[in-house]
Amino acid sequence: MQRFKSSFFYIGIIGGCTALMYWIVVFGAKLEEGRNISIPDTGRSQWQEFVHSLLHNLEHPLAILLAQIVTIIFAARLFGWICKKIGQPTVIGEIFAGIVLGPSLVGMYFPEFSDTLFPPDSLGNLQFLSQIGLILFMFVIGMELDLNILKNKANDAVIISHASIIIPFALGMGLAYFIYGTFAPAGVQFTSFALFLGIAMSITAFPVLARIVQERGLHKTRLGTVVITCAAADDITAWCMLAAVIAIVKAGSFVSAFYIIALAAVYVLLMIKIVRPFLSRIGSLYQTKESLSKPIVAIFFLTLLISSYATEIIGIHALFGAFMAGAIMPDNIKFRNIFIEKVEDVSLVLLLPLFFVFTGLRTEIGLLNDASLWKITGIITLVAVVGKFVGSALAAKVVGQSWKDSLTIGALMNTRGLMELVVLNIGYDLGVLSPEIFAMMVIMALVTTLMTGPALDLINWMFKSKQEDIPQEISSINKFKILVSFGNPDRGKSLLRLANSFVKKLNGNAAVTAMHLSATNELHHYNVEEYEKESFMPIIEESEQLNQKITTLFKASNDIDADITEVANKGDYDLLLIGLGQSIFEGSLLGKILGFTTRFINPENIINQVTGKERLFENSPFDERTRNIIGKSKVPVGVLIDKNFSKADAVFIPVFSESDTFLIQFAQKLINNSGSQITILDVSGQIKNNPELKEKIRAIEQKAPNHINVLNERIIDKEFLIGQHLMVVSIESWKKLVDTKSLWLSDIPSTLIVKEGN
Repeated sequence: MQRFKSSFFYIGIIGGCTALMYWIVVFGAKLEEGRNISIPDTGRSQWQEFVHSLLHNLEHPLAILLAQIVTIIFAARLFGWICKKIGQPTVIGEIFAGIVLGPSLVGMYFPEFSDTLFPPDSLGNLQFLSQIGLILFMFVIGMELDLNILKNKANDAVIISHASIIIPFALGMGLAYFIYGTFAPAGVQFTSFALFLGIAMSITAFPVLARIVQERGLHKTRLGTVVITCAAADDITAWCMLAAVIAIVKAGSFVSAFYIIALAAVYVLLMIKIVRPFLSRIGSLYQTKESLSKPIVAIFFLTLLISSYATEIIGIHALFGAFMAGAIMPDNIKFRNIFIEKVEDVSLVLLLPLFFVFTGLRTEIGLLNDASLWKITGIITLVAVVGKFVGSALAAKVVGQSWKDSLTIGALMNTRGLMELVVLNIGYDLGVLSPEIFAMMVIMALVTTLMTGPALDLINWMFKSKQEDIPQEISSINKFKILVSFGNPDRGKSLLRLANSFVKKLNGNAAVTAMHLSATNELHHYNVEEYEKESFMPIIEESEQLNQKITTLFKASNDIDADITEVANKGDYDLLLIGLGQSIFEGSLLGKILGFTTRFINPENIINQVTGKERLFENSPFDERTRNIIGKSKVPVGVLIDKNFSKADAVFIPVFSESDTFLIQFAQKLINNSGSQITILDVSGQIKNNPELKEKIRAIEQKAPNHINVLNERIIDKEFLIGQHLMVVSIESWKKLVDTKSLWLSDIPSTLIVKEGN
């Protein structure tokens, strides 16, 4: 009755109001009499009028801007993903995306498309939006700087850092002396040109360097601390120098710039002495997401905007103000994490790619159409590498570092990345850099960033001491070793309970390693230790409850699949335990049976479908990550489908073929260490017809009577499966169960899918 009443009301109110509006329009049209209203005749039909209107909408500035953003983000994600796959920072791919979309490629070969998507009139909107992205990004960079490390490691770090700035700065100014006459824009003073070339040579990309340090596992080492400290000191010094250089360029002379620099000094003093204590007080009161209300968030964002506005008015660029606002944020790690989460996704994913593409639109590699110009580009790159790489390495050696560590510091400090592009764009906007020299410097930034990874590998190879991923205490153990690799701590607890079931009574004859890898783009160097502690806390608590000694292993990774298998293979483990990742059976029968789905589609799955490789998934019922780990691992791998696994008192092992008989050894370990009741299902009579296998089972029965039972039935009751705590099955048999859509799947307990080692 209520449903009928609601429907009647809905129809009545919609129909009545529609009739009323029609009546108003009809009678309102009579009011037009005597007003000389005329409808212009365009000579177009209604369809032509619609098409004309549609084309007009496509040319609207907002529509063009939105189309640009969609194209840019798609290209940046695609090129970033490709670079990540080949071991390069994603920022390199995003820079390449900008160059590809600019006049160097798309503009050259598809000019009509380029003119339609990036008309000259629209570039102003794109530039301002990209500047907002840069301001937010520099705010994050400022927050990621841990100024406390400068207090502890200031001596050596400041010497190395300042040497790595002044040497390339001097070389850059020297280079400017030789190329000023040919490449400096008309009307630009030599001082301005030389200062900008010097600062561009001496910059280091702190964010890229920090992530490379994490990826290489150096963040906990003495060398990693020195490098991070050097980069932090470099960042602060370089940005202060850049502010001074901008002031000099805008003022036209050192004397005139003195007033700007003096005003900037007053600004910095106010930020440190007045604004910072005020923000620290607020940060100490509001350091949780629940207490951080919108008015409080508004205070910090207003600080960012006012600081950026002030430095822009002073004449040292808004980016310096954003950087300074981030640097004076409260030191509380939780507070900074909350703010970085709020800002980073918008700045890095949405707005920062606009800056890369805007830089690419300015970079006309086609201008370098002569061998002599490429020769100059090579000389610029050589001077940059010698100044930064060699300068940093020599300074590190002088303060007492080994040659290997000195060269490593030099290679890392030579990374320029995004920060170089920021400096170059400022120089371009000020008219100090010509389009030719701008293109050359962008190429230099790409080359010096690309070479960092290969240079580090070469240094490690030369000194024959490549960083080991396996702790020495693990590598030296000649006992039964299990590696538990987890992402989610709750899943890690289940994996640890399972590992404990295999080694519980082995006492000192077993070793369990709990490993957690995290993607580098999800970490910030200053809170790595805090993140590691939070990740392992539930696992350590669980190990204490189980009375199971564990070794923890944490690493920031650029390729989690490869690093998991590398650690397992190098450590020569007897078993690698992992949890099942995202399912590829989105919305399928199996997905509903097992109770997991995915929220998004992996780009690799899309590529596999496009290239016709999707058939690979038919006989490999795992997500892409799990499949990669299984394929590359040389040690036995166990994949746990976790259904709240807590104990292994009742274990079910189906044997479908002769190759499944290796599972008997797992049955034996579970009986010996956990007193498990094992039920083996001889599906195809493999045990019955194999005297050797029957003898192995009989030997187990003699040592542990009533702990193992062999069934020959082909059909298993639902109640039996529900009563089991764990099913152990080979990967081949699991594939058969999935392919045949076995009725078992709906009732199976937690399941360990095992692949034999190679």
